[in-house]
Amino acid sequence: MSQTSPRLNLPFLQPSQAQKHVTHNEALRQLDLVVQLSVATMGASTPPPVPDQGEIHALGTAPSGDWNGHAGELAAWLDNAWHFVTPDAGWRAWDQSTGQLKIWDSSAWIDPPVATQNLDGVGIATGYDSINRLAVRSPATLLSHEGGGHQLKINKASASDTASLLFQSNWSGHAEMGLSGSTSFAIKVSPDGGSWTEALAFDPATGTASGAAVQTSADDITAGRLMRADFGYGPGNLLGSVSETSGTPTGAVIERGSNSNGDYVRFADGTQICTVTLGAVTCTVSEGALFASSSMTWDFPLTFASPPSISGSGGAIERFTGFDSPTVSQVAYKVLSSVSDTASLSPTATAIGRWF
Repeated sequence: MSQTSPRLNLPFLQPSQAQKHVTHNEALRQLDLVVQLSVATMGASTPPPVPDQGEIHALGTAPSGDWNGHAGELAAWLDNAWHFVTPDAGWRAWDQSTGQLKIWDSSAWIDPPVATQNLDGVGIATGYDSINRLAVRSPATLLSHEGGGHQLKINKASASDTASLLFQSNWSGHAEMGLSGSTSFAIKVSPDGGSWTEALAFDPATGTASGAAVQTSADDITAGRLMRADFGYGPGNLLGSVSETSGTPTGAVIERGSNSNGDYVRFADGTQICTVTLGAVTCTVSEGALFASSSMTWDFPLTFASPPSISGSGGAIERFTGFDSPTVSQVAYKVLSSVSDTASLSPTATAIGRWF
């Protein structure tokens, strides 16, 4: 039969042994040292001048004095002498100097290994629950890079689920942004945490915006709404092709152009102005007390929605142009003069009306 225990090297009582109490007390002394082990210092190298009874130190790699030759062992002050115990792998000791638990790994006292995989939850300065499995209570939370960039990823199982950031005040939600029930990124706001308004959403295919914060139609002038490019106007669509639907402008503000029949300007409100410099004429045909050119027709460069108003000049002070009643596409005219005038001069004309 062995005389000591295999784990703690405690002395066994032997048959017919004298002074059994000595062996028993030695075993108790060993247990008193290693059970619920608590050490005054870790990595100690110099014995304290006045140690307390039962004071234990975990020795470093090069202890001196009375500790010389006992590197890595436990030194206990008992009955005015140092007693040494060699720790075994896996022993735990409480470090009184740092308030930390340490474990002996056969060569050094290390921090206990911490399991970080598949935890039920983590609460930092607060408690976690089955929904909020990571809970942090602090003035701020920092997520930093490790040599480059940093991404915060929020993943959901399917398009109909939610992946978002919720902003609360006194535990009541007031703003949320992310993918809520679809793959469109959206920002929602609430005055009370119960009723929600989708303020802004972006189509994942086109990137175009919609929502309560965006203009809904060309005549939507709700204060605070963002103007849409197809409803509002700026340098990009001020000039171009004007158009309308049921009287509502859908194109540019001003359209300008010309063809063989003259120049034209169209405005988004429906106004159309056509101008022309007509062919040169003489005024030699007697017409009452006046002299006139032959009768001619001006075909407008663009058609009007209804007959326009016509005005013009005869090309000289003593000349004027007379117009017949116009149609939506043309007007007949003559140039008249108070005297017979063989000079070949070009009259001008202007038609003002509406294109819708």
